[in-house]
Amino acid sequence: MAQGETIVIPILAEKDDSWALRKMVFFLALPAVGEQVLNTLVGLTDQFLVGHLDPAVAAQLGYDRSMALASVGLANLIAWITMTLFMAVAAGATAIVARRIGEGETEQANMALRQALLIALVVGAIGSAFGMLLSEPILLALGAEAQVAAIGASYLRILSLSFIPTALTFAGTAALRGAGDTRSPLYLMVVVNGINVLLAWLLVNGNLGLPGLGVDGSAIGATVARTVAAILLVGLLLAKRMRLKVSWDLRPDGETIRKILKIGAPAAGEQFIFQGAIIIMTAFITGLGTAAMAAHTVTLSIESLSFLPGFGFAIAATTIVGQALGAKDPKLAERASWEALRQGGLMMTLLGLLMAAWPATVIAWFAPDPAVIAHAVGPLRLAGLGQPLLAMAFVLTGSLRGAGDTTWPLLMRVVSTWFVRVPILFALMWWSNWGLMGIWAAMVADFAVQGFLSLWRFQMGAWKQIKL
Repeated sequence: MAQGETIVIPILAEKDDSWALRKMVFFLALPAVGEQVLNTLVGLTDQFLVGHLDPAVAAQLGYDRSMALASVGLANLIAWITMTLFMAVAAGATAIVARRIGEGETEQANMALRQALLIALVVGAIGSAFGMLLSEPILLALGAEAQVAAIGASYLRILSLSFIPTALTFAGTAALRGAGDTRSPLYLMVVVNGINVLLAWLLVNGNLGLPGLGVDGSAIGATVARTVAAILLVGLLLAKRMRLKVSWDLRPDGETIRKILKIGAPAAGEQFIFQGAIIIMTAFITGLGTAAMAAHTVTLSIESLSFLPGFGFAIAATTIVGQALGAKDPKLAERASWEALRQGGLMMTLLGLLMAAWPATVIAWFAPDPAVIAHAVGPLRLAGLGQPLLAMAFVLTGSLRGAGDTTWPLLMRVVSTWFVRVPILFALMWWSNWGLMGIWAAMVADFAVQGFLSLWRFQMGAWKQIKL
């Protein structure tokens, strides 16, 4: 093995004990959790600053805090749907790189990295064109008020300029995680957050004599920050400063691209199915008014912090499962998955209890508006109670993806979204008039079904036989 430092699983080669496994999972997941926290903080920083928009700046721009929050929430929904394409490339890159590393094929892992970056370049360009040309019509189609749609479209057009660098960053960091390097993506997100916080603070409310740009200022901060991160990542990969290496050889390799897309396409389909239901849900929310939309945005942002441990431990599970199967050790893959679930599930449960016990206090940190707090208290309690089930879905689905089983998560998403979430949503909103509580009750039911279906699939064990 030419580059043994990229391997994770040999940590257990000579001491097959639970403590060694526990440490391996924890120290692989911890930087991934940190990265996800920082990645989420980019959006949360923007929402915090927008939610605390200076009254003088708001008067000058012609919109208030609730309208600003609602527009950013809707715009980020569209951005998230677009980034589904980037996540598909990332899923394929992680699984292929992890399997090649486990097999000891470092050069083939580097080939997968190069091809993932090429795919990312294409899908990033598609996403950028989509955001630039169709922002306002889509927001209007979702039922946004004309002014909210105009504000959100301005935000999204600026953010769309970052989609190519964001796609490259998604693909590059996903490949690094597959090689067992979860620290480098963390360091990149430190840079992203530093730049974003500084620029957003300067531009949203016009500090230090700069003009107050409101939501556009937050979009500029995020765009510049993500672009710098992509430049740094690609530069370091070319300079061979990372665990994986990339060269200027930009020739496409059909077989590698096919394998990445074969794994990534179901992951993309899973997200598109989910986001389709989100669009339906958003249409209901916009009908509840601007304050309810702002409350939903804040609740979703807080919940996104609570499930970050799930993301981090899912990444650890994906990496170890992929490498362990490449090394022909399915027993290690299974043990590591259960350990990741124990650790990630405990963290998410504790955060969920905090959300359920003190919802008003937590909400006030992000949006001090009394109307927003009143709308968000009940939904945040429900979200907190659903965290243990969501942890099970996240971590075990991460294990399945590491094995290359991305078709099952797609089928699971179809069932939980369209046969559970959407019917409950219509029942509670149309016939029972639950308002925002109905939205979140449907979401928590979806989480429960995802959790139990992922557990069933994992215990069946078919994922251990998948060849990549």
